Amino acid sequence: MESVLADVKPETLVHWHRQGFRLFWRHKSKAKTRPSRIPPDVVALIQTMALDNRLWGAKRIQDELHKLGYPLSKRTVAKYVRQARRARPPRQTGQTWATFLRNHAHDTWACEFLQTYDLWFRAIFVFIIIELGSRRVVHFAVTRSPSDAWMGQQLREATPFGERPRFLIRDNDGKYGDRFDRVAAGTGIEVIRTPFGAPKANAVCERFIGSVRRELLDHILILSERHLRRTVAAYVRYFNHARPHQGINGQIPIPASAPSPIIPPLSQLRRIPLLGGLHHDYQWAA
Repeated sequence: MESVLADVKPETLVHWHRQGFRLFWRHKSKAKTRPSRIPPDVVALIQTMALDNRLWGAKRIQDELHKLGYPLSKRTVAKYVRQARRARPPRQTGQTWATFLRNHAHDTWACEFLQTYDLWFRAIFVFIIIELGSRRVVHFAVTRSPSDAWMGQQLREATPFGERPRFLIRDNDGKYGDRFDRVAAGTGIEVIRTPFGAPKANAVCERFIGSVRRELLDHILILSERHLRRTVAAYVRYFNHARPHQGINGQIPIPASAPSPIIPPLSQLRRIPLLGGLHHDYQWAA
């Protein structure tokens, strides 16, 4: 032993001892994991409550669990709430944007611009307004110059005879001028601008624009403003009256009639070409 220590510097020996001391206390002070006494399905229930109810704190969830017969402490509930909401941005208060849209879908319209180009590479704009709850296209218009006066007139035409939403979502595009906001205020519509850093705030309109591009504009050449207006009108009729939508569980925004409980034979199925055969509508013959 002495021969071995003779080949080692004192500083090295002290370093080894200190390193071993740290490892010793790290092992000694390591928290011993104890198996959770809460069943996994109860933990899953706490986390589901935390994600489904963003406005609920640990105390509110604890009370709800007590109502169901699970007498857990607030500290235990808070532990699993934090785990479930770990991805939530800090200092976020109130309901999320998705929750707001879900709660007010049938009272909310959203508007957006689609920009495309004609055969000579000149810009043409399509302005659309959609009802979020039904995915119905309420109004559309085509122009080469979307001025402030034109925008205000489109909102008037979209709200005849008192038909109006409670909320209207729009982005921060400079095309929306003072006249547009004045018409909305005079009609009793509360305009909500999409917040910065929220790409899904106007997702329904964005999805419609994507559908128009993929299902229509990518397959035709726009000859003129009149041609675009006529073509988009045909697509809107198809979109509103014949096209099922995933966002409303495969339903049609304006269904013609309730589906019959008895399925007729396939010989009675009608195949109706739309947009020059680009799409088809399938209906049972009367």
